[in-house]
Amino acid sequence: MLRPIHNLFKSQDYPRVLSGLDGHNDAAVYRLTDDLALVATTDFFPPVVDDPYTYGAIAAANSMSDVYAAGGEVLFALNIVAFPDTQDYAILSEILRGGSEKVIEAGGVIVGGHTVIDQEPKYGLAVTGLARPDRYLTKGGARVGDALVLTKPLGTGLITTALKQGKADAAWVDAAVHSMMQLNRHPSHLALHFGAHACTDVTGFGLLGHALEMAESSGAGLRFRMSEIPLLPGARECVAREAFPGGLWRNRDYVLPHTRFANSVSEDDRMILFDPETSGGLLIALEPDRARQYVEQARVDGLNAWNIGEVFPGAGIEVV
Repeated sequence: MLRPIHNLFKSQDYPRVLSGLDGHNDAAVYRLTDDLALVATTDFFPPVVDDPYTYGAIAAANSMSDVYAAGGEVLFALNIVAFPDTQDYAILSEILRGGSEKVIEAGGVIVGGHTVIDQEPKYGLAVTGLARPDRYLTKGGARVGDALVLTKPLGTGLITTALKQGKADAAWVDAAVHSMMQLNRHPSHLALHFGAHACTDVTGFGLLGHALEMAESSGAGLRFRMSEIPLLPGARECVAREAFPGGLWRNRDYVLPHTRFANSVSEDDRMILFDPETSGGLLIALEPDRARQYVEQARVDGLNAWNIGEVFPGAGIEVV
């Protein structure tokens, strides 16, 4: 995942584009009518787990997450596939089955796609969804005084890297897979219901990388309470075992100049906040009372959500 180096897109030249490249947003939102907008996004990556079906399902959930971060519903998707011609195509069939069944779970359908031959398997989706032009979510909108809610624990990048290195306990992998397989669909519904001011999903740039984009887009600072941030079982142990994904270091280099850590925040915990997540949760900015209601309703609905911080007047990120 790379940040754009140069952007020729000028939003004022395309008034139907409600959300595009000029704002760090997760998905494009294009107004069709006064009541209807298209939401479009794409993502793909190499395997993060050994089982082909599970990998396909996780990749699909991750690809659709940007639609949910924008407050949309998935309509259909196209497969994006790179696969070696030296491997058994039964493996590819299982990857595609996992992705297809996850899209069906989301209420959508796979309608096609494209495949190329490559030395390393890669899979993901180009996703099209629908939203209301007057009721979609962006990263830029967090208000001073808002509370910050997170809907999934952190640590998937560390744990899947530990899996590849033979350093992960089976229970850690099971918990990470369960988290990555969960759709952000209902958390998105709740964000709209409780009047979220801003939203992003936590994926490759890590919690702090995506939070920094929200802070910059909103013209405010984001403060996190380390003691309230949920972690997957084994996340700290993976740091101790030095199972660091390559993207963690890139995230750290990007975020550190804009982040202030309290001395009490350990170096190990800082590493977790830089972790490039796969199919992570939503980070949502809401009024404090609405955030409390969000967390309560999520738990009633069998989901998790945690109030992990607040928006303050200023800039950048603080971790206390």
